[in-house]
Amino acid sequence: MGRRKKGEDVSGWVVLDKSEEMTSTDAVAAVRRVFNANKAGHAGTLDPLASGILPIALGEATKTVPFLMEADKTYDFSIRWGVSTATQDREGAVIATSDVRPRDADIRAALERFVGEIDQMPPAYSAVKIAGERAYDLARAGESVALEPRRVVVHEAALTEAGPEEAVIRLRSGKGFYVRALARDLAAALGAEGHVSRLRRLAVGPFRADDAVTLDALRDLGHKDAASERLKPVETALDDIPALAVNGEDAFKLRQGRPIVLLPHVMETLRASFRPRTIAGQDASRAALAMCEGKAVALGDVRAGQFKPSRVFQL
Repeated sequence: MGRRKKGEDVSGWVVLDKSEEMTSTDAVAAVRRVFNANKAGHAGTLDPLASGILPIALGEATKTVPFLMEADKTYDFSIRWGVSTATQDREGAVIATSDVRPRDADIRAALERFVGEIDQMPPAYSAVKIAGERAYDLARAGESVALEPRRVVVHEAALTEAGPEEAVIRLRSGKGFYVRALARDLAAALGAEGHVSRLRRLAVGPFRADDAVTLDALRDLGHKDAASERLKPVETALDDIPALAVNGEDAFKLRQGRPIVLLPHVMETLRASFRPRTIAGQDASRAALAMCEGKAVALGDVRAGQFKPSRVFQL
C-alpha cells in the first residue's frame, strides 16, 4: 500500500509580501498550511530582516522554481552610514565606525562602477555552501569563512533618496546578487562605513509588489475558503518561455514522457523566440512550454524537429 499524501493537490504560485523578522522557510510553511498543500517551495531566499516579494510555489508549480530562480529582481534598500557590521545589516555586531558621510554626487558616481557584470564576494553570513555547510552557520560558529568571488549582473542602480545619515537605492539585478555585499563594497569605495538598515524586494521576474498578498490577508482569505483567489497558474513563472500549443493527443504523449514531432512552420516560430538561457547550470536556450486548453502540459527542449519533455505537469 502506497504512502498516503499529507495535504491536498494544490498547484500554483502565491506572491507573498513577506514581513520583516520572518524567515523564508517559515513563510513557506505558513502558506502551505493556509492551502493544506502537499508540496511547497520558494524561489529565492529573502533575509529575515528584509520584506517584500517572496514567490511561493505549491504543488506542480515547484517544478518551475529553477526558471524563476534565474529571473531579475528589483530592490529598494537603505544604507546607514557610519557603522559597518559583521553581517552587513542592522542585526550584526559592529566591526567598524567612521565619521565619513558621502555626498550625493559621490554616491551616484560610485554606483556607476557597480552597474554591469561585476565580480562580487558573497557575505560571510550567506547561504553559500562551503564543503556542504552554509556559510552563515560557519560564521556564527566563529569559524573562518573562505568564499570565492562570483560573477553577477546589475542592470540598474540609482540613488533615489539621500540624507546625512542614510541613502536609499533602487536596484535591479540578476541571479545570485547580494544587496548586503553591495552596501559593503559601496561604502569601501566611498571611504566610509555602512550597512543595510532596510531592504525591500519589489519584484521577482513577472511577480510585482502591487500583486502581492500579506500572510495575514492570505490567512483571512483562508478562513473564508477564498485563498485560491490569490493563487496564480503554474505557468505564470514562465512568462518569457516560448509557448507551444498542442492538441489532446500530443498532450497525452507528453504526459507519458514521450516526445512529439513538430511541423516545420511551428519550428520556425519557436526558433525566432529562442535566446541564450541557463537554468540550474544547464543549457535551456531551446526551452519551450507545451500548453493544451490553457493549461501547462510540459516543459522541454525543441531539437531536430521534436519537442522532448523534461518536466511534465499533472494538472
